[in-house]
Amino acid sequence: MIHLRCTKKLLAKLPLTSAGRLNGKRPLPLAANDEAESLLSGWHANLLTIQRRNCVLFIHDATRFPVLATCLTKPDFADLDWWFQDALMNTLLKAGANDAQMEVAAGALGPLVCDTECDRSVQGTMNQMKQDLEHQVWYDNLSITDLAPYSTGVWLAERPCTVKGKGFIWPKKAMLELLGR
Repeated sequence: MIHLRCTKKLLAKLPLTSAGRLNGKRPLPLAANDEAESLLSGWHANLLTIQRRNCVLFIHDATRFPVLATCLTKPDFADLDWWFQDALMNTLLKAGANDAQMEVAAGALGPLVCDTECDRSVQGTMNQMKQDLEHQVWYDNLSITDLAPYSTGVWLAERPCTVKGKGFIWPKKAMLELLGR
């Protein structure tokens, strides 16, 4: 299972069970790890509205690796597990993960368990990445529907992020090292 700490704005859109799980209808492509927390557990997510489209930005707590899902509709929120797994695996592929790292990531995926506990340091990184994304869309005069979310996730991961007590980390490098262990 993967813990997902959601903002109140995102949590209001999610159809959750009493255990914090999603009521999705779409089968998960990779649902190997359902019991304990996996290597990839610990994410924060925020609902962004860009050009009147619902987007979700996920940030991994330890590595600050971003994953972006764009243009979600109301039924898509019930299947956020599926959207997260798809976006994560494709973003890792775009980031240059090798076959061994992709296999580790696939084995560590599981259903999302959502709550509202938040880490202010991760939220600060998420807000910075949100501003960078909004600036890119505005500055390059892009339509959010034409934006490539996987490449954009890699673009956001290729800049240093501050982590309280650790200094700076490079999200792409940190995630690939985590999966390479």
